[in-house]
Amino acid sequence: MPTTATTIRCSALTLPAAPPGPPNPLPPLRPRAELHRIDTRSLTGLPRDMARQLRYEPLRGVLPTPLRDGYGRTRTETALPAIVLENDRLCVTVLPGLGGRVHSMVHKPTGRALLYRNPVLQPANFALNDAWFSGGIEWNIGATGHGTLSVAPLHAARVPAPDGGEMLRLWEWERLRDLPFQVDLWLPEGSDFLYAGVRIRNPHERPVPTYWWSNIAVPEWHRVLAPAEEAYNFGYERTLRRVPVPVLDGVDRSYPLHSEHSADFFYDVPDGQRRWIAALDAEGHGLVQTSTDLLRGRKLFVWGTSRGGRRWQQWLTEPGTGGYAEIQAGLARTQLEHLRLEPASEFAWLEAYGPLSADPAAVHGTDWAGARAEVVDRLSAALPRTEVDAAYDAWRTCADTEPGERLATGSGWGALEVLRGRFKLPGTPFDEDTLGAEQEPWQRLLEAGAFPTAEPVGGHPGPALVSPHWRDMLETAPATPLTEYHLGIAQWHAGDRAQAVRSWERGLAAAGTRWPLLRCLAVADATSGHAERAADRYDEAFDDLHAHRPAGGGERGEGQEGAGWTVVGAALAREAIAALLAAGRTGRARAVWERLDETTRARGRFRLIEVELLTAEGRAEEARAVFDAGFEVADLREGDEVLGEMWSRVGDAPLPARYDFRMGAG
Repeated sequence: MPTTATTIRCSALTLPAAPPGPPNPLPPLRPRAELHRIDTRSLTGLPRDMARQLRYEPLRGVLPTPLRDGYGRTRTETALPAIVLENDRLCVTVLPGLGGRVHSMVHKPTGRALLYRNPVLQPANFALNDAWFSGGIEWNIGATGHGTLSVAPLHAARVPAPDGGEMLRLWEWERLRDLPFQVDLWLPEGSDFLYAGVRIRNPHERPVPTYWWSNIAVPEWHRVLAPAEEAYNFGYERTLRRVPVPVLDGVDRSYPLHSEHSADFFYDVPDGQRRWIAALDAEGHGLVQTSTDLLRGRKLFVWGTSRGGRRWQQWLTEPGTGGYAEIQAGLARTQLEHLRLEPASEFAWLEAYGPLSADPAAVHGTDWAGARAEVVDRLSAALPRTEVDAAYDAWRTCADTEPGERLATGSGWGALEVLRGRFKLPGTPFDEDTLGAEQEPWQRLLEAGAFPTAEPVGGHPGPALVSPHWRDMLETAPATPLTEYHLGIAQWHAGDRAQAVRSWERGLAAAGTRWPLLRCLAVADATSGHAERAADRYDEAFDDLHAHRPAGGGERGEGQEGAGWTVVGAALAREAIAALLAAGRTGRARAVWERLDETTRARGRFRLIEVELLTAEGRAEEARAVFDAGFEVADLREGDEVLGEMWSRVGDAPLPARYDFRMGAG
């Protein structure tokens, strides 16, 4: 029977969606509270290479990427740009504007959805820079955690595939580690498998810490199987322990719904074993992922059945929809490790995703070795290991092929870096026509050796760049307040905090608009334990920002400029109120609160701030009334127990279920 030629077409996916919102305009100078770190005592007894990679260049902060915390929880029907890959066996939908996420993969002969498809787009605070959403297959590059491109656009184009058909190339410049990467997706004609060729390149003259995990959402009632008898278990208590698979503490943990609390299981796949992971339902049907050997890690993440775990599942989707677990594949054995990518070198591998059907009695039996053997046999029949290796070799001949028709456009940061470094990156062009307003002042610095002197559009100094190359240029540029502002950020990122403070102080002495520099100095004061001085500077910064708000339109101003002031005002007020309360200046904190517009004060995060403010003022009953009225903190961080902590301050009643997001056993 003739097969249908593979097609790639642009489309739209309509979902109830909460927009990601504008980036936070304040540079993220503070390190993020990261759950996925372990106590150094846990390194004892680990394999030497793993211990070394656990120590190697952990991320200190998310500069230069901005935080994405401007979203809410109001969803409206939205048409999201999509690219559909299809042959006669599979239909795959990709969202290029949202990190290149594979939203769905449907096996056409059976009609089975092979991935967990989230019926909504609801950002939540799980990415390194905040906004992230669940479901499908996501590509994580950068550092431990969900990457900073979760809600960002990628470049996308058609490229000839190894078999003579077409493939979809996704590519971008990852800014945390300053690395370009690509993901090539194609469906060989008549194949049940989606292939993904992945490459990360280091064009620099220095080694770079590198990280990659492909995260695959699957229904949580499936059994998860992998070729391992042991795993490294991370359970949000900052410990990493080696445990047996699948039974731990008398419970079979290969079923996500058998774990009470959220946990990670990093499978210890022996060298020489084929790399794969599968999630199969009660009838033995489901998804299998396999790869070439470079992608060595495999992992299961479970939310658990505790009240907090179930609350997170509901938070990320709609009530009444099925929950999910994640099966994952990465460069290292655990997500707590980073690998060294040498100068002028690359990591490249091939992944394959497709349906698997196995004997349910075998894959759900108590004989773990027998269950794994059944999957290996069925996978070998469906997609032999030699076929994956051959597909990788064929793809390598196409990896440098220049893209054809552009289907989506990412950021201009890659184009700026290519201009600066004069890099040659065949296959992933970062064209100058992608440069935009955010890159314009940096292009001016590159070409003329100085920043523009005009006030930046939108009421704030614009995004930062912090790599050594840009820091060197800033150090030799004319010392304007804007230059000193950005130089201080680059120095802060490099760990030279004393010099950063000196740069900001120099800029402040000549600045007309003072609040950006005051805010940076306030962060420096707060992190060095000078709470009183930090409060002074935050107070002055908010006064200065308020004095520069656009005329007309009341508190919010008018048009784009007024909207920009509202975003800046909310971000600065959030930090200022916290600093003022920490210094015991409740009255000044109240004064900042009163100058916020009503829309900002109605947001869930600011309702929580109101609870804290009322509590500090000794008005516990009014604070409790805010809880009773109900609010949702859209950007509540994974593992953050602030709701429970604030609830305990306003009474001794049990924490209501809607505010219970506790993930650990405690």
